[in-house]
Amino acid sequence: MLDYEKLKEYDKNKTKVLKYVIYKKRTENEIKRKFEKDIEPDMLEEIIYELKENNYISDTQYIERAVNEFMALRNLSLKQIKYKLLSKGINNNLIDEYFYNNKDELVEYEINSANNIINKKIDNSAEEIIQMLLKKGFEYDNVKEALERRNQ
Repeated sequence: MLDYEKLKEYDKNKTKVLKYVIYKKRTENEIKRKFEKDIEPDMLEEIIYELKENNYISDTQYIERAVNEFMALRNLSLKQIKYKLLSKGINNNLIDEYFYNNKDELVEYEINSANNIINKKIDNSAEEIIQMLLKKGFEYDNVKEALERRNQ
C-alpha cells in the first residue's frame, strides 16, 4: 500500500512540475526553487531527472531560446545577456560553452546593438557614447567597431 501511495504522490507532483514547465520553458534551478518547499527533495530530483531524460527540461536549449529572444530586443550587451542567464540559475560553464560555440554571431549582434544605441544618442559625443556603452557591459572592441561602421 505504501508503494502505491508514493507512486500516486510522485505522479501528482510530476504533473504539477510538468504543467509549470509546459506553461513556460524553465531552467532546472527555477524548478527547484519553485517546488523545494512542496516536494520532498529526493522525489523532486527524480522528477527533474525524468523530465530531463524526456527533454522537457534542458538548460542548453533554454540558453539558446533565451539568447534568441534577447537578441530580438537588439539593445543588450553580451555581458547583460550572460547576467540574465546566470540569474536563472544556469551553470556558468554551459553559458560559456554556448557563447564560445556562437562567438561570431554573438559579436556581430553586440556590434549591431551598440550601433542601435549609438544611432539613438546622436547628440552625444563619441566619448560619452563609448563610456555609456562600456558601463552597459559592451566590449570595447565591439563599441569601436560600431563607431567605425557608423562613420563610414
